[in-house]
Amino acid sequence: MDNMNTVPNWEQIDVVLLDMDGTLLDKHFDDHFFEEYVPQQYAANNGISVQDAREKLMEHYRAHEGTLNWTDLNFWSDELGLDIPKLKRQVDHLISVHPFVIPFLDRIREIGKRVYLVTNAHSKTLDLKMEKTLLAGKFDAMITSQDLGAPKERPESWEKLQQLIQFDPGTTLLAEDTIDVLKAAEKFGIRFLVHISKPSTRKPPMPSEKYYSIPTFLDITP
Repeated sequence: MDNMNTVPNWEQIDVVLLDMDGTLLDKHFDDHFFEEYVPQQYAANNGISVQDAREKLMEHYRAHEGTLNWTDLNFWSDELGLDIPKLKRQVDHLISVHPFVIPFLDRIREIGKRVYLVTNAHSKTLDLKMEKTLLAGKFDAMITSQDLGAPKERPESWEKLQQLIQFDPGTTLLAEDTIDVLKAAEKFGIRFLVHISKPSTRKPPMPSEKYYSIPTFLDITP
């Protein structure tokens, strides 16, 4: 596929698909929540050490990666015996928008692109993060993996997305921090693929060798 590792040509792009966590928003919130805060609460509830709780939960998380359960807050509340939405609100001060995201969103709307938020996040997580960031009005629509019936790593999710919003893969850009999602989008035929190399502000960039990789949206703002 052409354009795999080159700067996107905005004259050839009509539709922009944007991931949320790690792409538009700092993934530090999610990393802290699932790797630190939830293990602390689980340990307290179950009378075990935080380290034991973390090890148990990490194994449990991995078992559900790439499925709808992975981001389903109701599923994790039932599995862990914790009120996950309530716990998220307790640390929601950590939710933040990445640098240069808002100017990028404003600019691509200004030049007439259709812009969609497409996330694996649960609808309750989406609601919380839009409430905290006030970004909702900057998209033509916001779509979750629940709406698609499958996570973005699965080919059927892209087929469903195309039915929902009617886009031409050949004139579409996807910005995303998860390589497996970029691979699925590539297989579906999405032409312009942008990898976000710095999903968390607390961790160093991890550029992709295959996809055009940027630390912030400043690099591709038209």
